[in-house]
Amino acid sequence: MKLGVFLSEYRTDTSILERLAPEKLGIIFVGNGVYHAALKEKGQTSKVLDLKANFYVLKEDLETRGLSTSNLDGRVKPVSYGDVVDLIFNEYEKLIWV
Repeated sequence: MKLGVFLSEYRTDTSILERLAPEKLGIIFVGNGVYHAALKEKGQTSKVLDLKANFYVLKEDLETRGLSTSNLDGRVKPVSYGDVVDLIFNEYEKLIWV
């Protein structure tokens, strides 16, 4: 299964995501979840970025929080709303919101 996960909160616990075992995992950071893509805590990136997945961040939510694509970890691809729609219809069979 190809699973897309919308991550909308900044939580450091990755246990829910670690229990998922899809063939392909995509994590889309939205809302306050964008902090996983752009911030470092005590010099360390988010543990979420250590998972085996494709990472995306909604540019509009990033900019709303005063961040830019220059703040992003290199593993994260910035996307627009249109890109998210494309991901939903073309890349992932199932979606969940965490």
